[in-house]
Amino acid sequence: MDVDAFTAVHGPSWSRLEALCKRSRLTTAEADELLDLYQRTTTHLSLVRSATPDPYLVPYLSWLVTRARTKAYAVEVRRGTLGGIVTFFTTTFPAALYRSSRWWVATLVLSVLYAVVVGWWFLANPDFTSAMVDDESVRRLVEHDFENYYSEYAASSFAFQVFTNNAWVGAQAIAFGIFGAPVVWVLHQNMLNLALSGALMIQHGRGALFFGLITPHGLLELTAVFVAAGVGLRLFWSWVDPGPRSRFSSLGAEARTSVGIALGLVVVFAISGVIEGFVTPSGLSTAARIGIGVAAEIGFLVYVFVLGRRAAARGATGDVTGAAVVAEAPSRA
Repeated sequence: MDVDAFTAVHGPSWSRLEALCKRSRLTTAEADELLDLYQRTTTHLSLVRSATPDPYLVPYLSWLVTRARTKAYAVEVRRGTLGGIVTFFTTTFPAALYRSSRWWVATLVLSVLYAVVVGWWFLANPDFTSAMVDDESVRRLVEHDFENYYSEYAASSFAFQVFTNNAWVGAQAIAFGIFGAPVVWVLHQNMLNLALSGALMIQHGRGALFFGLITPHGLLELTAVFVAAGVGLRLFWSWVDPGPRSRFSSLGAEARTSVGIALGLVVVFAISGVIEGFVTPSGLSTAARIGIGVAAEIGFLVYVFVLGRRAAARGATGDVTGAAVVAEAPSRA
């Protein structure tokens, strides 16, 4: 092999590869070019080593290949991470939400009906609410506590506080769903408190303020809570009635899907936290604030029942697929 001729032919590509390795950020086209040049240079190094192990060219190409390998690995990791995130939010998460919608939609409907019935009963029996809450506490709630709650702290810190609390509640609802009863108890407590607060505000002529403040963020926030609760109850039912699968296999599949939904709900809770921190206490008109909340809720439902339905139709389940799933014979256990 004529080393000088070989270098003259391939030297420009080596220089280009070296230049790409020095860059901190690469475009998509540059990343593709780097991977291509890395593979070519690896072949060049192999040819030089086997034909003419030049004492200057071999060390240089070895150094270049090593550097390019590190850069190429970083590129592939970023691509894999970004691709995984995109796939999760465009396919895995919406499909999992859609496939579990029977559970969380039922949870949503029953919980809202429970809150409405209990709230109506509180309104019809003011003496009972008076016995539950002392007059001074009611006065503080109605006159300033309920309204001031949303503007007491800086919007950014309040939004973060709301987000972390709701994300924690959602994670607990899913995690403890395996036992069933804790999820029902959490829903009971939340709906009872909501019904009581609403009834007290309405009794004292502050119903419009109550719904004007609770609706903008409450639609999406409560929907996310109901999703978490419904997924938790589905996890419970997966081992109570596993169908043709073994209890362990059924629980495992639902648990993996539940973890994915819990991760996705973090983003949903973050959005509702931003609305609660920045929109609910803002100077916008009540109609505008409620409109933002309704738009966020509609966006979530479209995400689930349009994008999620399409992803599910393509076979996405929210669970791992392929070689990661262990084959198992059907069982009636």
